[in-house]
Amino acid sequence: MTPLVPSGRLLVTPEEISLAADRLAGVLRATPAAPSSSLSEIAGRKVYAKPEHFQRTGSFKIRGAYNKISAVAATGGVDEVVAASAGNHAQGVALAASLCGLRSVVFMPEGASLPKVEATRRYGAEVRFQAGSVDDAISAAKEYSQKSGACYVPPFDDPLVISGQATVGTEIASEVPDAGVVVVPVGGGGLIAGVAAGLRAAGSSARVVGVEAAGAQAMRAALGQGGPVTLGAVETMADGIAVRCVSPLTLSHVEALVERVVTVDEEAISRAVLLLLERCKWVVEPAGAVPLAALLSGVVPGNDPAVLVLSGGNVDPLLLTRIVEHGLGAAGRYLRVRVVLADRPGALAALATVVGELGLNLLSVEHRRSGTAVGVREVEVELTLETRDPAHRDAVAPALRSHGFHLEP
Repeated sequence: MTPLVPSGRLLVTPEEISLAADRLAGVLRATPAAPSSSLSEIAGRKVYAKPEHFQRTGSFKIRGAYNKISAVAATGGVDEVVAASAGNHAQGVALAASLCGLRSVVFMPEGASLPKVEATRRYGAEVRFQAGSVDDAISAAKEYSQKSGACYVPPFDDPLVISGQATVGTEIASEVPDAGVVVVPVGGGGLIAGVAAGLRAAGSSARVVGVEAAGAQAMRAALGQGGPVTLGAVETMADGIAVRCVSPLTLSHVEALVERVVTVDEEAISRAVLLLLERCKWVVEPAGAVPLAALLSGVVPGNDPAVLVLSGGNVDPLLLTRIVEHGLGAAGRYLRVRVVLADRPGALAALATVVGELGLNLLSVEHRRSGTAVGVREVEVELTLETRDPAHRDAVAPALRSHGFHLEP
């Protein structure tokens, strides 16, 4: 029997998903799931990627936003929509409203990424900034809706939004009929609810595994308590899934249709972003990379074909730079060491010679005589080195010490 959410609302139906697919026909960009030989080799199982980072607006969000807004527009009497988001949902709502001939207002936190703000404006929305977090922006958007009569478009807690996201699942069912497991990012739960419902509506028996960031486990908390739980705080680089609370509607879908929800830490996420960049030449945001992080962390059981839903690619270039550096360090290919040298001619050249002999690539050198706790006749040198792998990285300090160099912690 189909489970009920507390409000009595049934899970989204195959008929609702079919209607969503009809509405989205001609609007979506094709993102066919395709096998990746490099990811399959690394994971030790057949891996397919569903590249939603190639979707219009750079993420899957246009699916649910357009399904909701086009359905509302068809009823008449509404000429404006309002939403709140720090990025992907904002862009999806802005474009969907423009395509449907409606005005849109999007509340964004004051600290929202400037590229995402500008993209939202380019898609046609009026952006209003709200002090505080995304939750504060959501409160402001709901208040605006009540006062103005604009239709509020939730990021995940809506059957029309979930039905739109479900088209990802129906597409996977036809594109990868032999899929054994589909791995999906989890924030508020709209995407995984939709994917799971879409797979079942299309007759697929593939297992569904959700992935949360370790610092934002709202869905796991809800599953543990049997109802939505508001987290005190969330902390993760994967801002697209940094949600403090899921909804009864998304939770009911996960309870009914999802095998398990797992977590990945920040190092695993940054390694996944770096791997997708290096091996697949894809810029995928941290939230979109968590399925790969989970697969490579060994928390997705089985060896059957796996489909990774890469949910988006909207990442601030400055954040991407930091993530790549973090990923290089996590992958054992990036190392900073501080060495105290005698302040005399030839000391730095001797250090550089040993670095070269160890097969290290010297990326930068910082030479400091003041502002450090060194002797009058000493100098501190900070080296940034590129290493081949974790074993090579771990051998650096012992090798330098064996040549008589003093390393600072």
